[in-house]
Amino acid sequence: MIPTEPIGSIPRPPQLIEALTLHHADKITRDSLDSAYDEALRDTIDRLEQTGSPVLTDGEQTKPSFATYPLIGLSNLASDGVIIPFADGHQRQLPRLTSGPFRYGTHAESFLKAARTYTNRPIKQAVISASALSLLYPSTEIPGYSRESFLADLIDEAEADIRGALSAGAASVQIDFTEGRLSLKLDPSGNLLRSFVDLNNQVLQRFTADERQKIGVHVCPGGDHDSTHSADVDYAGLLPDLFKLNVGRFYLQMASEPDKPRILRLVGDLAGPQHLVFIGVIDPINPAIETAAQVRDRILEAASFLPIEQLGTTDDCGFAPFADDTSTARDTAFQKIRARVEGTELASRQLGH
Repeated sequence: MIPTEPIGSIPRPPQLIEALTLHHADKITRDSLDSAYDEALRDTIDRLEQTGSPVLTDGEQTKPSFATYPLIGLSNLASDGVIIPFADGHQRQLPRLTSGPFRYGTHAESFLKAARTYTNRPIKQAVISASALSLLYPSTEIPGYSRESFLADLIDEAEADIRGALSAGAASVQIDFTEGRLSLKLDPSGNLLRSFVDLNNQVLQRFTADERQKIGVHVCPGGDHDSTHSADVDYAGLLPDLFKLNVGRFYLQMASEPDKPRILRLVGDLAGPQHLVFIGVIDPINPAIETAAQVRDRILEAASFLPIEQLGTTDDCGFAPFADDTSTARDTAFQKIRARVEGTELASRQLGH
C-alpha cells in the first residue's frame, strides 16, 4: 500500500478544553488536569486506530502548540517576540529570548513515550525546526550571549530533540518548517529562506544517511483559525531551496494548491531517487469532508508526476496547529483522516501497488 501518515495536531475534546479553563482559574488541581490530558491522549490514539491509519501521532493533545513545546518551563523569555500575521488579520506572537544559555524545557520524546503507553502501532513524532526557534533571538544582541552562541546551543538542542525521538522508537520524525514559505513573504530575495535551510542542514548533518531516511520536513502556508500566513506566496519559489534540505521525506501541502499540475511537475523534477514525497490530499481548513474517491483521484494525479515507489499521502497541515480547538470539529478531523486512509487504499489497488 502507498504509505500514508497524519501531519500532527487534532482538536482536543471538550472535556480537556473545560479542564484547561478550570485549571487556569485555579478551580481544579494539576492532578485533575493531568488526568484530563491522559484521557484525551488515550481517546485520540484509539480513534486514530479506528480510522485504519497505519501510522499514529499523539494529536498534540498536551502541547501548547507545535512551535512552542520546547519552551515549556523556561523563565528566560518575554512575550514580545516576532509577530506572525495571518491573512484574516489575526496574529500569533512568539516569545523573545532575554538571556542565555538557550535550552529546551521539554523534548519531543516525552510526547512519544506518553503515546506509546496506549498503542503498539508505529508512531511518528513531529518536532519544531531550528529555524523557527532561531526567531526567538532578538534583533539587538543579548549582553553576554551572542547570536553565534545562541545558534550553537540551538543546533545542539535541535539535534537532541530529533535524536531523542528516534531513540525512543519513532517510526519517523517530522520537522515542522511552516516558516519556510512565510520567509519568502518577509524577504522575497530568498536570502532568509536560504539561511533557514542552511541552519536546518547544520542540524541534519549530524545524522547518518540511514537516520536521515527516517527524518522528514513538512511545509504548508500556515493554518490557524481557518486562515493562512503565506498562501499568496508562489509554491514554486519555495520548492527548489526546500529540496536542498538533507532529509529523506517531504510532507507537502497540495490539496489546497490551486494549480496542482504545475507544482506536482516541479516536485517531480526536484525529488531525488532517495526521497519519499508525501502529498497532501486532505485540506484541514475546508470544512467539507473529502470522499475516499476524491482522495483516490488526487493520488492518481500525483502518481502521473512522481514514481509510485516514492509517493506517500498525508494531510495538508495539522487540524489544530496553534491549539485552535474550535475551527475544525474533532469528529470532522477523524472523518477526514479516515477518508485519506481509505482513498489511499483505493489508489494503491488501482495502481497495482
